[in-house]
Amino acid sequence: MTARIATLAYGALAYLAFVASLAYTTLFLAGVAVPKGVDDGPDAPVWLALVVDLTLMSLFAVQHSVMARPWFKRAWTTVVPPSMERSTYVLASSAVVALLLWQWRPLPHEVWSADPTWARLLLWAGYVAGWVVLLVSSFLIGHFDLFGIKQVVARWRATTYREGEFRTPGLYRYVRHPLMVGFLIAFWSTPDMSIGRLLFATVASAYIVVAVRFEEHDLRLQLGEPYTEYADRVPRFVPRLRPGLALAPRPRSHSAWEER
Repeated sequence: MTARIATLAYGALAYLAFVASLAYTTLFLAGVAVPKGVDDGPDAPVWLALVVDLTLMSLFAVQHSVMARPWFKRAWTTVVPPSMERSTYVLASSAVVALLLWQWRPLPHEVWSADPTWARLLLWAGYVAGWVVLLVSSFLIGHFDLFGIKQVVARWRATTYREGEFRTPGLYRYVRHPLMVGFLIAFWSTPDMSIGRLLFATVASAYIVVAVRFEEHDLRLQLGEPYTEYADRVPRFVPRLRPGLALAPRPRSHSAWEER
């Protein structure tokens, strides 16, 4: 019983770490209500800021992708209980995000700034909409599965955790990765684009484009023809005028922000 309670507490801690890191990231990129935003921090030579920032983002990409791969999960679950694997991934991802936000070096020189009030409001609305799309998408595919809560609750209840099957998940009828679309919208919707913010958005977007290909490779191997048919009908990021297959799998490898 003690072990089951400890597992539940561990999962709750990991989930709270995710919530905190995601909330801080939204404010960090907006540059509001936090002690350090994307354009704040000590001055540093441009070359040093680039090296530090690219190293931090590369660390996130490696951690986020490697820990999500099936071969790593198989090996990792010989070390940690399967019920804690997802929470451990979430906790590790949140820790890397926290390190990135803490050690980020600003490059505040302006790339663009929207002057008309209507344009600024429109871009801020897009920023908020991006995060809303992200959160809605996570609930469509099983938010509490995605971030490890159902797994640790099943362990606490001494029941078997079962992954969800195919279903009709709303936005997933129009694009295969609406959660990532939410990230992309949020990263690029800003009335004031600095070099640092542009660097963050560019590298993060490039990572998303590459990472979803690895994810889809794993899904094709795992799910076979149903996923192949779904991928043939529904675009990755940009919706068509008509929705595709009304059948979509639960993604298995996006970010602790999604697992991805």
